[in-house]
Amino acid sequence: MTKLNERTPAEIRRIGWEALREKLGPAGSLRFILEYDRGEGNYTELRKKLFKDKTVRDIIQDMKKDSII
Repeated sequence: MTKLNERTPAEIRRIGWEALREKLGPAGSLRFILEYDRGEGNYTELRKKLFKDKTVRDIIQDMKKDSII
């Protein structure tokens, strides 16, 4: 079996699509794919604004505060 990191992006997409079709059928596979949205805007710029003046430690503390675990 070929390792995942040795496959091309096209091979990964083909294998993934085949797996989806096997489990969900063509219509279900398409519905699954349509659930994903690439979004819009520039995440790099948004991230700079969101985390401006914050350290990694600050961000981790915020994550721990918001965690439900």
